[in-house]
Amino acid sequence: TPSLKVEGVRSRGGQVVLQGESFPHALAHALALADSQGATFVPPFDDPDVIAGQGTVAMEILRQHPGRLDAIFVPVGGGGLIAGIAAYVKYLRPEVKVIGVEPQDSNCLQAAMAAGERVVLAQVGTFADGVAVAQIGAHCFELCRHFVDEVVTVSSDELCAAIKDIYDDTRSITEPSGALAVAGIKKYVARTGAQGQTLVAIDSGANVNFDRLRHVAERAELGEQREAVIAVTIPECPGSFRAFCLALGKRQITEFNYRYYPGRQARLFVGVQTHPQHDPREALLASLGGQGYQVLDLTDNELAKLHVRHTVGGHAAPGASERVLRFEFAERPGALLGFLERLGKRWNISLFHYRNHGAAQARVFAGLEVPDEELAGLPQALEAMGYPYWDETDNPAYRLFMG
Repeated sequence: TPSLKVEGVRSRGGQVVLQGESFPHALAHALALADSQGATFVPPFDDPDVIAGQGTVAMEILRQHPGRLDAIFVPVGGGGLIAGIAAYVKYLRPEVKVIGVEPQDSNCLQAAMAAGERVVLAQVGTFADGVAVAQIGAHCFELCRHFVDEVVTVSSDELCAAIKDIYDDTRSITEPSGALAVAGIKKYVARTGAQGQTLVAIDSGANVNFDRLRHVAERAELGEQREAVIAVTIPECPGSFRAFCLALGKRQITEFNYRYYPGRQARLFVGVQTHPQHDPREALLASLGGQGYQVLDLTDNELAKLHVRHTVGGHAAPGASERVLRFEFAERPGALLGFLERLGKRWNISLFHYRNHGAAQARVFAGLEVPDEELAGLPQALEAMGYPYWDETDNPAYRLFMG
């Protein structure tokens, strides 16, 4: 449970008991406490009264929008919300579709509807913690199996993109489970090509820890198919970076990670801006492949996106005379290529990291192999480039991890 929820309960005088690794463990402990203390257990979703209470959301929707309504998209965890909405909507407006939306790694309703009975998921993803439930509620499933039209599942990246959409549209920030329905609408429309329809999304929560927004922002572009993450093999020689940037054409580079190690080939971890309609990922891969580059698509590789992109590197090659520097320059399309053009081919690049954060200034961390006899002329050459720079060769962080 996010600390925001925990602190919210405590701030209102409630006692918080944290038990178990997931909802089933917490539920079992809560039931045991209620039994031993003679307390009343209030179910979060699997109870007729709770289902009816959540169904009043549908009452508000139909009252506020009496006109044409094609479908209502509902986030699904234990199923109380969608069960109540579906029962109410299908009684009054049976022509309106009720569509559930679940994370791909927490799809207990979709699995139950496919099996015709409740199932227990072997593993539940926790990115959308508000719907991280391994089994749909019993009362909930009896209603859902009759009144829910279909279930759509979405990825974590698609959830991040939906959080961004909601923020752009309303300036409000939702938690991942709160953005499920919007992500579901986007996937439904992309799949069906629906046009001119009235679709409603239930935005069900904003309990997100602030520090999680870093991850959301990092992955939103991937969820919108506006960024591709690739591994590229290039010749290990001066000028190969520039040649690769030229091969990309006018595409904006969003990230560039590299660490030199002796050999004939260099491997780059690169993020490239794409567009789902005008310049899709497939066109990028085909273009680079057609120019002779060996490319591996990592856009759907969780290990690459979560960890490898931040750990590309290692220590300097034995005997290398390396100077490491930070640069800043105005961020615009082609800015990275312009930087490499000014850097020229005089020194071999042994380390490189660049990430486009949407800010006005781009930041580059680079290592240059500069022979001892040329060190005296390095400051003058760097000044001639015209970029602000900082020599970080003696920085203890570099010395410890990469020097």
